[in-house]
Amino acid sequence: MFNTFKLAAISMMVASFAFAVAQAETVLRIQSATPATADEHLMLEQFAQDVADLTNGEVQFEVLPAGAVVGVGDIIDAVDSGLVDGGFAWTHYWSGKHPAAMLFGSPVAGAGLGIDNIAFLSWFLYGGGSQLYDQLWDEMGVNVKGFMLQPVGPEALGWFSEPINSMDDFRKYRFRTPPGIPGQTYKDIGVASVAMGGGDILPALEQGTIDAAEWCCPKPDSIFGFQKVLKHYYLQGLHQVVVNADLYLNGDVYDKLTDHQKKSIEVAANASLIKSLGYRIYENGKALKDLTENHGVQLHDTPADYFPAYMNAAKATLQKNAAENEFFSKVWNSQREFAEIAVPFWAGAQTSNAGLGKAFADAQ
Repeated sequence: MFNTFKLAAISMMVASFAFAVAQAETVLRIQSATPATADEHLMLEQFAQDVADLTNGEVQFEVLPAGAVVGVGDIIDAVDSGLVDGGFAWTHYWSGKHPAAMLFGSPVAGAGLGIDNIAFLSWFLYGGGSQLYDQLWDEMGVNVKGFMLQPVGPEALGWFSEPINSMDDFRKYRFRTPPGIPGQTYKDIGVASVAMGGGDILPALEQGTIDAAEWCCPKPDSIFGFQKVLKHYYLQGLHQVVVNADLYLNGDVYDKLTDHQKKSIEVAANASLIKSLGYRIYENGKALKDLTENHGVQLHDTPADYFPAYMNAAKATLQKNAAENEFFSKVWNSQREFAEIAVPFWAGAQTSNAGLGKAFADAQ
């Protein structure tokens, strides 16, 4: 009799414990800006798994592809209102809400300060960037807690039907560019810049609406199929040297998490930064090799007169925004103070790295 009662009591305790564990699980629905087949989606799933592991399964992410709940352009508002628990996109998408969003998601021409994607992470983690990033959401007026996850750049200049040897050649093309300041900067240097969504680019090239285009980097570009239409590829561009894709959580949802759960998300996000860099270098290398060896793509160096033209126009646009917006100025000045210390060292070191890599590549 005693053993029967004891077993029953143990069973009840186990059931109660299992119920408590189930109750402790938090499942967060995240609306992504990318399709489920994209590399960004894969890396976001890996981040979600890291969070689940670090929290012993207490925090789970259900990652939804683009368009599952709202359109890509409505993601930040859906997170703000609580329609979804979180979102995943590029923060410069929200430049219409605040111009400083560009300085975090895609600081044009390395913020005009020589900051590349690795130096940007140094500023973000150790130069005051993360504190300003937290302030951005208040400035934007949205109830959001953000986490930077996936560095992308440097992005390629783009694809052309014929070689371009100078800015005069470049200006002959109707060129798909990103929206906002990067695209406007092309217009400022006389390039016929046309902003359009990713899904519209290839049809526009095939129909002749545009005759040159940029999207990202060798891997995403090859998935898009640019090589089917254009064969001349230029890697070196300034418009999106730094690009970052981020996670946005509804502020009320985030506040309900325990301190341990919050720290786990932070740790997983920081791990995602280096994992994304590592993943993209190898994947883009494989894609570039395939494009040039199997698809007839010709790789060229960008004309030298592009760099001063674009940089000078970008600086002028950045200065204009800084003069018109106090928080934009605050972020840009923080990046400038960082650049004055870090860029002379890092640029010099990168010269050695580039020479080392070029010596190897030229010997192949």
